[in-house]
Amino acid sequence: MCSAILKKVFSLQTTQPPKRLFAVVVTFNRLEKLKQTVARLLESPTQDLEGVLVVNNASTDGTDVWLAQQTDPRLIVAHMTENRGGAGGFEHGMRLITETHDPDWIVVMDDDGRPTSDTFAKFQAMDVSAWDGLAAAVYYPHGEICDMNRPSRNPFWHRKVFLNTLLGRGGRDGFHITPEDYQGQPKQIDVSSFVGLFVSRVAVAKVGYPDGRLFVYGEDGLYTLGLSKAGGQIGFIPDLKFEHDCSTFGEDDLRFRPLWKVYYYHRNLLMLYREAAGLFFVPLLFLVLPKWLLKTRHHKGEQRVFLKLLQHAVVDGLLRRTSVPHKTVLDWAKVAPEQSEI
Repeated sequence: MCSAILKKVFSLQTTQPPKRLFAVVVTFNRLEKLKQTVARLLESPTQDLEGVLVVNNASTDGTDVWLAQQTDPRLIVAHMTENRGGAGGFEHGMRLITETHDPDWIVVMDDDGRPTSDTFAKFQAMDVSAWDGLAAAVYYPHGEICDMNRPSRNPFWHRKVFLNTLLGRGGRDGFHITPEDYQGQPKQIDVSSFVGLFVSRVAVAKVGYPDGRLFVYGEDGLYTLGLSKAGGQIGFIPDLKFEHDCSTFGEDDLRFRPLWKVYYYHRNLLMLYREAAGLFFVPLLFLVLPKWLLKTRHHKGEQRVFLKLLQHAVVDGLLRRTSVPHKTVLDWAKVAPEQSEI
């Protein structure tokens, strides 16, 4: 019965009126990638995408000059006076576009994430009335699935998913969307990233906006998990495709670059684990904290700084403290000359 409902919900409806869709893009000092993303977005006709809001997070690479030179009337620009990270940018952008344009749907992405050319046309052709949010299938530009953007089910809410995860069946596939799902039918999920996430007016009414105090990492997971906890329905839609031209780690994919990201990644992930695990949070800590400590070996010459950032992250994560200024985190991440030989 469920499959029949999904088939009906996602049947093409060529006679339905267009949904008022606006894109929110957050950028900081990646002008070349922003240019590609804006160009891709504005290729879509107005009936598919009504407007594009770019939140410029106080970039210093000429982004403001380039944006001022653009003439497409659908392009809206919000210049921040300071870098508030992806979380602050998404909160500001979603709030601004909702208050000024009252869209039916908002689709969010970083400046290095962009839809395929037919994604918005497919979105407009779908009956999505059963969903409050939609997660796109995200790929790297060369065509492989972007693992960091794989949506997931919360294993602590679903017995079968929990058992598969606990028993190690398939690793991340135990609770994430599997590669096979990218060729399958729409599927309900609990958590997704902000690369190609479609958020409805109903979702905003349910849970508001992302927590801008998180700065970077995890604001998308906490937001979508909160929407699911509030009774919102989020669907993974393989036909909606995005590409993500991203990099977070160094060449060996094990070192955080820049190093200050260690703090936000682990603090926010700890907060996400608490929301997801509930009563299982304390036992979960005994599993994840030793693994986090082992990451020190990947930061030769930076071990002390890594451990200092991780210590602050764990303490602040447990206290749910999000008031630490970004400047303080940058100071913590400085590697003293005498440590560079460690």
